[in-house]
Amino acid sequence: MERSDIINFKALERELQDALSADEKYKRENAAKLRAVQQRVPSYEEFRGIVLASHLKPLERKDKMGGKRTVPWNCHATQGRTTQDVATEISQEKPPFQPETSAEFYRDWRRHLRSGPERYQALLQLGGPKLGHLFKSDVGFGLLGELLVTLADHVKPADRATVLGVLRSLAGTGRFTLNLSLLSHVERESCRGLFQKLQSMAASRPPQEGLNAEDQAVGEHYGLPWEEEGLLQELLGLYQVH
Repeated sequence: MERSDIINFKALERELQDALSADEKYKRENAAKLRAVQQRVPSYEEFRGIVLASHLKPLERKDKMGGKRTVPWNCHATQGRTTQDVATEISQEKPPFQPETSAEFYRDWRRHLRSGPERYQALLQLGGPKLGHLFKSDVGFGLLGELLVTLADHVKPADRATVLGVLRSLAGTGRFTLNLSLLSHVERESCRGLFQKLQSMAASRPPQEGLNAEDQAVGEHYGLPWEEEGLLQELLGLYQVH
């Protein structure tokens, strides 16, 4: 048997455990989000606190406080490895961003895509139809704001049609209106700034410019007018940008 044909069962098991953990995290936070909505929490901060604390469990009688700590506070230092060494190792092992589920997207988005340009290129690579499929039921808590901030910070005129497609797909996900209402002030301002950039890009185009194949594909996929401006006006209403 060739060396390349040998199955690395440990690696497969590790990937499976990572996927299961990410899926459990998504389900746990989604359940906490629904509970918070049912409880009619008075503020976004309290809502966010409930979701972020969803992994905590109440202490039992057998639990002891102040016990002896067996885990070193800085495991990298005790192993003689620098932060740069760890970062280099992670970057070398970074897998391609090809999520097949929302849980995989959430896991890889947080774990492997750290910089804004990386995240922006990942969104363009996936495109609107793929993102719409991944988040058909719901966008994970807090993720919609991160996606909007990423697009606002890095959008380019050449990517305008693709970004519009991404925004249209996100607007079609489950509980979009709820997630939109939970945007922080900074995220809401980024959303407004994103649409201002998209509008200014349209204003800078020569009049009577025809549609290219990519623009038409966006319109055909969503069953909307082929003109980007028609799609943009619809998105302004969906994202409540005034």
